[in-house]
Amino acid sequence: MNVVRTLLSAGFCLLLAACSTTGTTTAVPPPVDGAMPTDYLIGVDDIVQVSVWRQPELGITVPVRPDGMISAPLVGDVRAGGLTPEAVAKDIEEKLTVYVRDPQVSVMLTDLRSHEYLSRVRVTGAVKQPISIPYRQGMTVLDAVLAAGGVTEFAAPARSDLYRKAGDGTRSFGVRLDLILNQGDLSTNFDVAPGDVITVPERLM
Repeated sequence: MNVVRTLLSAGFCLLLAACSTTGTTTAVPPPVDGAMPTDYLIGVDDIVQVSVWRQPELGITVPVRPDGMISAPLVGDVRAGGLTPEAVAKDIEEKLTVYVRDPQVSVMLTDLRSHEYLSRVRVTGAVKQPISIPYRQGMTVLDAVLAAGGVTEFAAPARSDLYRKAGDGTRSFGVRLDLILNQGDLSTNFDVAPGDVITVPERLM
């Protein structure tokens, strides 16, 4: 009997280990980090601000052209698309050395237009208006669902899910939207993150 119990216990532990590495459902999503990643790559239509220390006349604020280039004073066209702000600043510094002694350049993103779709939250399924809305810091599942007009009469809100990219895959987190909407139980009213998808299935007929 002890041997059976040991085998059952070992099997259960292995099952838990498998779920933790390949499973798609986890009770609570990780905290949302609202900071922009440091390796953000500039894209077409992003607005960049170039500043040169002690050379204000060389500063510009321009959008990235469809060819991925920006035009800077003295140096002309500089590639920005697909590069980090730090890489663009270094390139401009190197080109400016012909005209300015020891130039110190900084490049800042003032409007993230090209990657805006990555920073959206989507609500699909049995909601009145499936939507894709810009992510805002502090946004929750309820905020997103209300922006979609709420659930329809055919919805099964108790089986709702929040999907989030994690590594090379996607994890899902069960959302008791029925308790959130009808009882004010906010235990699964998770904070959403950029790129999250909330699905509300239809009830089985």
